[in-house]
Parts: sequence; C-alpha cells; structure tokens
Amino acid sequence: MLKTSSLLFASLLLVSGAVAQPVSKLPESKLNRSELEAQMRFLAADELQGRRTGEPGNMVAARYIAEQFRALGLKPVAGQSDYFQKIPFLKARPATYASLQIGGIDSLKLGRHFVVISGPQSDIKAETVYIGYGLTDGADGYNGRNVRGKLVVAQVGSPDATTNRGLLAASEQKRKLAAEKGAVGLVELYTSGTYPWPIVTRSFQGEQLSLASSTDVPTLLHIWVDNGKNQLASLKDASQTVSIRTSGREQRIVEAVNVAGVIEGTDPKLKNEYVLLSAHFDHVGVGKQGGQPYTAADSIFNGARDNAFGTVALLASAKALQAQRPKRSILFLALTGEELGLLGSRYYAEHPLVPIKQTVFNLNSDGAGYNDTTIVSVIGLNRTGAKTEIETASKAFGLGVFADPAPEQNLFDRSDNVNFAVKGIPAPTFSAGFKTFDADLFKYYHQAADNPDTIDYGYLLKFCKAFAYTARLIADKPTRPQWVAGDKYEAAAKALYGTN
Repeated sequence: MLKTSSLLFASLLLVSGAVAQPVSKLPESKLNRSELEAQMRFLAADELQGRRTGEPGNMVAARYIAEQFRALGLKPVAGQSDYFQKIPFLKARPATYASLQIGGIDSLKLGRHFVVISGPQSDIKAETVYIGYGLTDGADGYNGRNVRGKLVVAQVGSPDATTNRGLLAASEQKRKLAAEKGAVGLVELYTSGTYPWPIVTRSFQGEQLSLASSTDVPTLLHIWVDNGKNQLASLKDASQTVSIRTSGREQRIVEAVNVAGVIEGTDPKLKNEYVLLSAHFDHVGVGKQGGQPYTAADSIFNGARDNAFGTVALLASAKALQAQRPKRSILFLALTGEELGLLGSRYYAEHPLVPIKQTVFNLNSDGAGYNDTTIVSVIGLNRTGAKTEIETASKAFGLGVFADPAPEQNLFDRSDNVNFAVKGIPAPTFSAGFKTFDADLFKYYHQAADNPDTIDYGYLLKFCKAFAYTARLIADKPTRPQWVAGDKYEAAAKALYGTN
C-alpha cells in the first residue's frame, strides 16, 4: 500500500497537472499560530469598537490590513496610489419628530404610519399629484404634468423591484427625478408584501448607512407611508392637501474603504487572469448598533468569528502566496459594509479595480462561526468548479469539507460572493466548520460574546492553511474553474467570458 504522504503527492499531481511540490515545503505549511492569534486579537479588540462601517474603528482595521499588505510586499492595484478603494456612504440618523396630515384623514404617526426616508427639516403644505411609480415621463409616471411646487405621490418600488435593494434603488431614482422637476417632496405608498411594515419602520427608525450615488446630500423631503390595506387610495384618485412637519433626517457623507493588494502571477500568460480572494472586515459596532442584547460590562460586538476569522485567513494567504507566487495573479480584497447589505462588494463589483473579465474566480471567506473543528464548510462547493482543489487543500491539513450547510438559510446569496457571482464569476464561500445553525453558533453569532478569547487558535491555523493552499491550487490550475452546467449564474458567466 502507498503511504499517506504518497497518496497526497499523487493527488496533487492530478490537481495541478504537473510535478507538484510536497505540501510540507510550501509557505502555507509554515504559517505561525502565534502570528495569526496576534492578528485576530488586534482586529477583534475592544479598542476597534466593533469595526462598524463609517466609524473610526473600521478605518483602524482598514489601515492595519493595508500595512500588513505593505509589509508583505503586496502592491496596490495598477492605477491606485495606495491600498484603499474609497467608497462614499450616506449616513443618516432617524427623524426625531414628524407629523403628517392628509386631507380629512386623522394625523398619521411617525413610525406607526409613516417613516422619513430622507430630507432636511421641513414645514410643507402642498397639493399632491399622483405619478404612478414615478420613474419615467411616460403614462405610468409624470405623463407631462407640471409638478413644480407640488408634493408628488408614487407607489413604492417598480414593476420589477422585489428585493430591499431594488425598492431602495427605485426610491433613489424617483427622488432624483422629482427634485429635478421641482417637486417640494415625495411621498411613496408602501404596499409591498416583501417586508412587513414593522420591519420597514424598525429599519428607518435607526441609524442607516447606504451607498451614496454622489457626494451630494439629498435635499428633497421623502417619506414612505403604510398603505398595506389601500387605506390611502384617495391619494391616487384626486389631488389632496397634505401638511408635513418634520425634523428631517440628519445626513452626511462619510467615507469608508475596501482594501486591495495584488501579487503578480509567475506565468507569462496566466498572470493576466486574477483569482480574487475576499473577506469582509467590518462588523456591527457597539451597543444598540449591534441589534442584539448587551450589558454595561460588555457592549462591544467584537466580531471575532464574523469576520476577523476570514480576514486573518486573507492575511495568511497573502503571506503564503507572496512567499511563493502562483501562476495566476491574486487580488486580495478586504471588504467593508458587508453587515449593511453587502455594500463594499457591491461597490467593487460596479467599480472594479481589475477588469471583471480578467477575474476568473472568487474565493470568499465569511461565516457565522463554527460548531465543528474537523471540517471547513463551503457554500457553493459543488457549483463553482473548484471542488477538487478545495477538498485536496483541506485534506492536506487534516480537515474534511462539508458542502452547503443549512440550505434553508440560502447562504450562497447572503455573503459578498454573490455580488461577484451575479457578474458571472464562480464564487464559493469558504467558511469555518458548521453543518446547521444551532445553539453553538447562536451563542456567538452577532453577539457581544464573540471575542478573541473564545477562539480555537489551533483550528484557526488549520483553516488559514487550507484557505491559502486552496487559493494556490486554483491559481495554478491549468484551466480556470467554471460554473456547473445549468447553474443560475452560468448565463452571466457566458456573457462575461464568452461561451468557450
């Protein structure tokens, strides 16, 4: 019988299609537990105040990652002067008071009946004009009507918008159009069944951060009103006199960053293809920002598992792959804004630093935590063309691979990888080991208890080695991984890369 080391060597030959170096000789095998622990203890330290996007602690984490890239010898992406991709966010605090009177209807209550989406302190009394969805000048829109000095009333969303992102994107478009046409305010009637009204209320009654379409703060008063039972049908039928008084929402532009560094590949041809390694470094902040119970003794949501764990794996991979560069180039991307709706990856996908067509694979690392330290869990293992490389790399460091845990959670579309997948890039998520969402996960997932003292550092070391080695095998693979036939993102890949 072949010895275990011989079997592993043989499997590497099959993966690489060339004479492979023994795993024990590769830099990832020499990653140091104490160094990884030090990185974890810094990124998830109390002093970083939960790394919330738009807050100082988040920028400290970004600076730390950038300086790690610099120390390792990674280069900024061509055309960038540093490692930061700057992203403008609009930060909005909730309205402190507001009243709304529509014709003869009793005054509506802030929160219970309506929410202020954006706009300054206002005292408005104006006639309404109903404009359908309010996205065009056509029949289901303004239809040539003059709305200067009027309060325009529209239906929330659009015929195609069903997700939260879609509803908000449509709102932004119609607010811009209403302002251009001289309206004094925009009232949208919320009837979508996608999200119950109490969830909408809760969202807009707290602090919000969203991607800013420009560096201009919105100046048009904009509210959503609950019309779940069509109780405000009269606003569609005829003009009404509406009075609104509100403190408005305090809004300002804040800047956050993704952090990006590059290792150039060694193959003259394959170096023009990039494997994108990603992990989000933000978390949810402090106290009420965290959205979960906390105490005076511990109000900081440190986010050790989610996602300092993946960020450390990203840094470990940068060290290993820089020490011995693979054939393809590697783009290391530490993402902000994941906890706010995958915003950093969404921004990057729309404003890529490396052409999307040259980005042939995304290996993302994110997770809710772990309840099994004998495995890694990979969301998209059987969909994205790198199963052999992932399993080989994990086995090399004593870890099994569990595919697509907790399928009822639809995890593939809930992390940063999905923003690359929709562009056509094969993009699995490499997570710490879990099979189900159970008490072990929920003890720490988005809890103040998720701090560095609770981490299994022996497991973190194995995880980082497996992640780095997986990246190497994919980057050295003679042919790039592809979506399995029939996958819902396969069509996007064909559009991006062509049919060959």
